[in-house]
Amino acid sequence: MERLWNHNYCKVMTANFALFFAFYLLTPLLPLYLHETFGATKDVIGFVLSGYTLVALLFRPFSGFLVDTFPRKTVLLVAFSMFAIFFAGYLIATSLLLFTILRTLHGGPFGAVTVANSTVAIDVLPSSRRNEGIGYYGLSNNLAMAISPTFALFIYTQTHNFQLLFWLSFAIATFGLVVDSTIKMDKPRQTSAVQRPMTMSLDRFFLKKGWLIGVNMIFFGFCFGVLSNYLAIYGKQVLHMTGGTGTWFMLCAIGLMLSRLQGGKALRQGRLTHNAAEGMVISLIGYTLFIAIPNHIGYYGSAILIGLGNGHLWPAFQNMIINVAHHHERGTANSTILVSWDVGMGLGILIGGVIAELFSYTAAFWTVAIVNLIGVVLYFLRTQQFFLSRRLS
Repeated sequence: MERLWNHNYCKVMTANFALFFAFYLLTPLLPLYLHETFGATKDVIGFVLSGYTLVALLFRPFSGFLVDTFPRKTVLLVAFSMFAIFFAGYLIATSLLLFTILRTLHGGPFGAVTVANSTVAIDVLPSSRRNEGIGYYGLSNNLAMAISPTFALFIYTQTHNFQLLFWLSFAIATFGLVVDSTIKMDKPRQTSAVQRPMTMSLDRFFLKKGWLIGVNMIFFGFCFGVLSNYLAIYGKQVLHMTGGTGTWFMLCAIGLMLSRLQGGKALRQGRLTHNAAEGMVISLIGYTLFIAIPNHIGYYGSAILIGLGNGHLWPAFQNMIINVAHHHERGTANSTILVSWDVGMGLGILIGGVIAELFSYTAAFWTVAIVNLIGVVLYFLRTQQFFLSRRLS
């Protein structure tokens, strides 16, 4: 059997860990930062944070086009450089307007670098281990999710210094850039332009043959968008928990990692629809538990279940869309599934903030459970058969 853990794959995994460590270092604390520093209300916080996801969404289709047209490593390094630089920009954001502009624009390089890095990861994997490798690739950002928010909350509680967190994010992102710069790729994989001429069509930006897989992913992105961005404020204001956010993210990430490891065999055997179904049902139970039992048991128990569910769901859906795409369409396939997640995340952050402002955080999280249920029903009624009828041999 071909070797899965080659040097280049390990480097891409390390860079991905640094990328998401820098991202999650700020994510759970930005609502608190906006509220404490600028006095932003719930709906304004939702508006400011959703801009990042919206711009990432807009950039990702173009990122897929660039990754499938130009040398993939070059696209990756340019995007990663811009992603790191924006963290330093937060240090000069002395007004809510300036911070909103910088945070919104930062979504562009984030959208590009996640598409480029995951596509390079697929390229450096041996073909016989690709399904399994895509599943394990997510372990790097799952591990970042486990450690980064806890580390960030510890730094914040000890120093109450957001500037220090901005500097740390910049340094860690720069480290990931340096690691990615040492990757060595085969010549055919370096240059996708040889394989795919620069023609303009919708299918260069969105994988039409996988459209329903992407639509289904929107529902699950919505749920995690609401939860991940309003978890800290919900815990503090509704459950009166001041230190539980870091633990929640750690438990969620442990669930993610366990499911990735446990699901590796099923992915290697090509049981993608089984993994997807198992993951979305477990996630539904987790989201329902979170809001139905508003205490420590529901709060922390949901973290493990949502982690387990997403850990099965994500690699299954990513493999599904990769399996309906040809080699020269991998960048577009990756961008499509990530765009779908971004659409869901952005809608979740924006609508979740509005519902919380008009009604309550409890109403916002009940909305999450309902949206997740709709996503599950859509998968079993349509998406599963949609994939099986279009899968390439």
